[in-house]
Parts: sequence; C-alpha cells; structure tokens
Amino acid sequence: EVQLAESGGDSVRAGESLRLSCEFSGLTRHTYSLAWFRQVSGKEREEVAAIDSDGRTLYGDALQGRVTISQDKAENTLYLQMNSLKVEDSGMYYCAAENWLLLHAKSWFRPGDFQPWGQGTQFTVSS
Repeated sequence: EVQLAESGGDSVRAGESLRLSCEFSGLTRHTYSLAWFRQVSGKEREEVAAIDSDGRTLYGDALQGRVTISQDKAENTLYLQMNSLKVEDSGMYYCAAENWLLLHAKSWFRPGDFQPWGQGTQFTVSS
C-alpha cells in the first residue's frame, strides 16, 4: 500500500524560506505522480505543485513563482521548497500520491486526482 508522511512545518517570519518533506513508500517505480496541496484559512484546498515519476512538474496558482517541487527517488522523499513566504501562506500542507498516473498529458491537477494523502504538516508565517 502507498503511504506518505509530511514533515518540516515550522514557525517562520515573512520573507523567509521553508522546505517541506514527504516520505513515501509503495509507489510503482515508473508510473506515479506526487503532489502538494494546501488549505489556508478561509479558502478551499488549493493546488500547489505536482511531479511524476518521469520528473515532469506542474504548478498551481498557490505560491506561484515562489515554490519548487522536487523528489529524491533514492531516498523516497518528495520536497517542496517555498521562498518569500507571506502571512497568508500559513496553513496546512499535504502531500498526496497516485499510482499509474503521469503528468505528461496534463496541464492541470486536482485534489480528487490523488489518493492516498498524508496527514499534513502545518506552518505559520508571522509578520
């Protein structure tokens, strides 16, 4: 079975950077996608970034231009590097996976496309 566990949430100041990690297991080696989503106060769950087993990436509007998704296959770890953080970025961030899915034919990704999800990691950006 596929399992995911996020980590790296912290309290940071506005303008600082933070890297989140997600350890995963149970994915098909050559055909899978991983993604980050977030839920901030007062908003619906938002797409942040996605990456597949071929290394293709997609980015949503959330944190656009301030975020990079990457993976270390040898370590079975997904990363989300966030820069120039703002107070409104504070919230819960989730990693999610989907076996048998590649992003090469997609220009979008949605929360409903991914299962299972990690439990999330929360961080707060203060002014």
